[in-house]
Amino acid sequence: MGKAIEVKSLRKSFKGTEVLKGIDFEVKRGEIFALLGSNGAGKTTIVSILTTLLKQDGGTATVNGFDVASDPENVRHAISLTGQFAAVDEILTGRENLIMIAKLRHLPNPRQVADDLLIRFSLTEAANRRASTYSGGMRRRLDIAMSLIGNPQLIFLDEPTTGLDPEARIEAWKMVKELSDGGTTVFLTTQYLDEAEQLADQIAILHEGRIIAGGTLEELKKLFPPAKVEYVEKQPSLEEIFLAIIGKREVSNHE
Repeated sequence: MGKAIEVKSLRKSFKGTEVLKGIDFEVKRGEIFALLGSNGAGKTTIVSILTTLLKQDGGTATVNGFDVASDPENVRHAISLTGQFAAVDEILTGRENLIMIAKLRHLPNPRQVADDLLIRFSLTEAANRRASTYSGGMRRRLDIAMSLIGNPQLIFLDEPTTGLDPEARIEAWKMVKELSDGGTTVFLTTQYLDEAEQLADQIAILHEGRIIAGGTLEELKKLFPPAKVEYVEKQPSLEEIFLAIIGKREVSNHE
């Protein structure tokens, strides 16, 4: 399958405070990788380094085979980034937003590209309305559609469902699954544990600047104490696993 991302001993400090304390992980091509962590854990810092928006202080990171520090141009050609807040131009219509990005990427037939994405993301009826009139879910759909222009091999979604209502969140989950089914590698950061549980092939838990656990959901469940058998066996949720791992870490730090 090959590696889409490989990170070794990644470090980053801000004003003397170490935010990333030697991060190691890898992401396989075509999978959905979820980075879990509380606010301030360093998730966005990792995304910023991997997308060449920020330089690390130490360690290495490669994306699509290219080093993010020494070969940022090739990294940028292979990726797309959707941040926590929809980066759409609210003055433009949905169609105009898509056409603008297609032109910036120097694609042939930008209008056709826009029309195809409007159909794919169920935005055709709203295509000629200003983005400022869109609901949160529609804006997020448009934002993700814009990020797919040019068929990037790897897409970064930094807390993509923050602020969305439950219906819009489920809609976004469906889009993420479709991206993965189409062969796109998805790097997802989230603080919503059910989101990672629903979507991720691999999960890493980031806490106080370190990856303290990682693996599939089934592998993480094995870190949790065996379920008590009463009438039926209760399987631990990802939330219970996350809190148990964090709690163990905090206890060990004080020993």
